[in-house]
Amino acid sequence: MEQHRTSRPQNRQRPHPPLPSPSPGPDGLAGHGARPRVRPAGPVPPAGSGRVRGPRLTGLGGGLFAVVTMVVVGLLDRLLLDGSPVVYGALFLPVCALTALWVREADIVTAPISVPIAFAAGIVPIAGGEGGLGARTMAVVTALAVQAGWLYGGTLVAGVITCVRKVRAMARRRRRNRQGPPPGRWRRPGSGPQDRG
Repeated sequence: MEQHRTSRPQNRQRPHPPLPSPSPGPDGLAGHGARPRVRPAGPVPPAGSGRVRGPRLTGLGGGLFAVVTMVVVGLLDRLLLDGSPVVYGALFLPVCALTALWVREADIVTAPISVPIAFAAGIVPIAGGEGGLGARTMAVVTALAVQAGWLYGGTLVAGVITCVRKVRAMARRRRRNRQGPPPGRWRRPGSGPQDRG
């Protein structure tokens, strides 16, 4: 009597190769690959839209810039042009404009104050006057009285630029307050009105 051998199919599973250990990503966390960094949502400024701005000086820095520049202008005017008051006054105007443009917004009110001091300091080399200190002082006072038009004109230029910059700064601040915080900025818990009980 024959006995039939019944063989059940056996599921033979082949051993799988071991998985590679996860390599650390660029942010220091374990992962199977480099994960791209997610940038906060927000408007991206177009390329080339940035404005080239001049240097930003403090109030003291703006005053020193104006004084040193006008003293150099006065010395060069005395050496090259024998102390021409017209050249000195004409060069005083762009110095006033640059001083008012380069002073930072926090110290912008100092620009119309520092430019008259710079004019008086720079006019000493071209004022002339021979003798003692009293004669030189009278020569400087006389030169300031004669060149009062250039002095008032330069101070007016600095004052107008200061007023325009102040108005524009107030308009930007008002627009920023109206738009609210920029997107992508996280708020601390409890800072919003809905988190307050």
